[in-house]
Amino acid sequence: MCEKFYDITKNLLCPPGNGVFTVNTAKERKEKLHLSLYKTTENIETLWKDSIKENLHNSKPLLLGVCSDTGGGIQRGANWGPLFLRNTLLEEHPELDYSDIGDIRVIPHLLHDKYLNTETIESCRNALYQDRDSSYPVSALSLTEEFCDQLFTEFPKKKLFSIGGDHSVSYPLVKSYLRAKKKQGIKAAIIHFDAHTDLLVERLGIDICFGSWCTHILPFLDSPEHLIQLGIRSSGKERSHWENTFGVQQFWATEIKEKGANEVAKGIVAYLKKEAIDELYVSFDIDALDEKYASATGTPEPGGIDPEQAISIIKILAKEFKITGADMVEIAPLVCADHVTHPEPQTTLSVGAAISAILIEALSDGNS
Repeated sequence: MCEKFYDITKNLLCPPGNGVFTVNTAKERKEKLHLSLYKTTENIETLWKDSIKENLHNSKPLLLGVCSDTGGGIQRGANWGPLFLRNTLLEEHPELDYSDIGDIRVIPHLLHDKYLNTETIESCRNALYQDRDSSYPVSALSLTEEFCDQLFTEFPKKKLFSIGGDHSVSYPLVKSYLRAKKKQGIKAAIIHFDAHTDLLVERLGIDICFGSWCTHILPFLDSPEHLIQLGIRSSGKERSHWENTFGVQQFWATEIKEKGANEVAKGIVAYLKKEAIDELYVSFDIDALDEKYASATGTPEPGGIDPEQAISIIKILAKEFKITGADMVEIAPLVCADHVTHPEPQTTLSVGAAISAILIEALSDGNS
């Protein structure tokens, strides 16, 4: 099965940094990344393919880029997050030990295969795989789910840190993670940092997008209360509406500030222990942070938590539970609010990298 999975990986993924389809745009940034990873800018496709087996078989967490912002809907640009954040991690956190498995191959016009007709799927299969009759999916979310399902089947203990992309990419990442954990008899919960609830049922007729992904992963949890949301503040409805309607738990930004991050985290730990939770997945939307720390994103929001509060909560949770999956999403490095006073996109990238580093370290500690 391993040889088959290597072939799947080579088809569904591409080298790190290449997930955004371009000719010359960001060439220097891509070459900088390739030079850091492979010590050269030549023959990257071959070097990446040659590294796949080692990256899959070592004990390090995997880093996966999902360079899709097709599921966004306010301000695009999160497709550049994986490339920019990778370079920031290498520059500012060289001590981190992980294996970069590459990027999901993204056709930027497509979100999920279920929205496509047969003719479009066949045409896109021909473009991606030179085979109209291929069985592989063609849309970013479908490709991500297929890769993760195959990864967890072949390497059930592998830890995956993913960089988006808009928050819709968390739908296949979390869905696949939860299904895999359930097969292993592991009880998992989701810790979700965000300014927004992402609990729409649909948006403009589309059921899976950046504002609805949480709704559609709830059936894969043992209980909807095992989705715990932190940093919420931008919502057209009261907290009680979301908790009563969907059964989730929320800690709005004002509560975290008033009670303190440590007290909120301790309360979450006590609840998760009572529920006999074994492992955690952390999904971090950068707009959970106040806009003064993270304005290079599609929907920067005032009144958010600060990076230290987020890091404190993650560290407290990581001391008590294994964090075995995580993602960082919605960093849009070419977008920032007009009124920011900090240098952008560097401020957003630096705090995003700092939180990502904590999560990657937690994944490393959770290896077994």
